[in-house]
Amino acid sequence: MTTVLVTGFEPFGGDTENASGRAVAELVRRKSDDVAVAITILPVSFRGVREALNRAIATHHPDALICVGEAGGRSEVTPEKWASNRADARIPDNTGDQPSNVLLDGGPLRLAARIDPDELVAAIRAAGIRAHVSEDAGRFVCNTTFRAALTLFDGPACFIHVPALRSSEAGAETGAGPQARGGENHQSAAAHGCARYPRTFADLAAALEAAVGVAARRATAE
Repeated sequence: MTTVLVTGFEPFGGDTENASGRAVAELVRRKSDDVAVAITILPVSFRGVREALNRAIATHHPDALICVGEAGGRSEVTPEKWASNRADARIPDNTGDQPSNVLLDGGPLRLAARIDPDELVAAIRAAGIRAHVSEDAGRFVCNTTFRAALTLFDGPACFIHVPALRSSEAGAETGAGPQARGGENHQSAAAHGCARYPRTFADLAAALEAAVGVAARRATAE
């Protein structure tokens, strides 16, 4: 059976929820006969997230990896195309660390996702959830995690931003600045078919379930 590791984040700053963490918790309750889904909740920490992700990979031995974070200011699910080689935080992480325009590693300025973001978007839209490709994952812990996924893991790997939904209202901690870049892609309704804007954690889980299917097929093909 193919194993896909899906990661989310702990709550950040003053929030009590993180949409990515809630979405992956909802996802794992959905059963599949063909794919085993393992989940891990990562710290919102520039220094700690790489080690935590590495431990999760070593524990679960996944065939594919999907990292998920939240982005305030986005209303659609946005698979990321590139992981930047920069950390530049407008606000501190959960440990108080606030890097300013520093390199993450000795590699190229950007690395491409190893699961086609266009294919992810098509699958998410087919599941009834609006999505578009983002070409900027920001410079906060989400991008650092995406970069770590591509450098620690050799198989199919990607990063997906989800809207910062809350049980009561949208989260505000990532509302503007580096993590929210990539913007809204106001394509025509026809481009999205009958897809709807995600409004609940169940909607986000449905999007991630579609992404897991793409990741599993990619892993099987390799």
